[in-house]
Amino acid sequence: MSEIWPSELKVSKDRRLLTVTFNDGVVASLPAEMLRVLSPSAEVQGHGPGQKVTVPGKRNVAIRQMTPTGNYAVRIGFDDGHDTGIFTWLYLRELGETGDEKFAAYEAELAEKRLSRDPR
Repeated sequence: MSEIWPSELKVSKDRRLLTVTFNDGVVASLPAEMLRVLSPSAEVQGHGPGQKVTVPGKRNVAIRQMTPTGNYAVRIGFDDGHDTGIFTWLYLRELGETGDEKFAAYEAELAEKRLSRDPR
């Protein structure tokens, strides 16, 4: 089991930001859009190498619900119906530390594929 776990998970009133406070005092502010497009689900990550999907049109997505999954993760449901991502505490911490870089890479993928963050 990880030495890192959240002491608080807080969704903003507009449901577009998840703030995670970890047991060591580190705080991560994670936008719903980032969580949605970087979801650890097979729907986004694929079932093997080279199957990752670039998900467009999620700029305005919101967190609909959060369901604890064992002692190690939370399943996040979004208002676009996606709810298969199980976010481990370590992955949430990773997104807090490297999410800006991962999101910039996502934006570059969108541009390369001529896709948009905006809904159709």
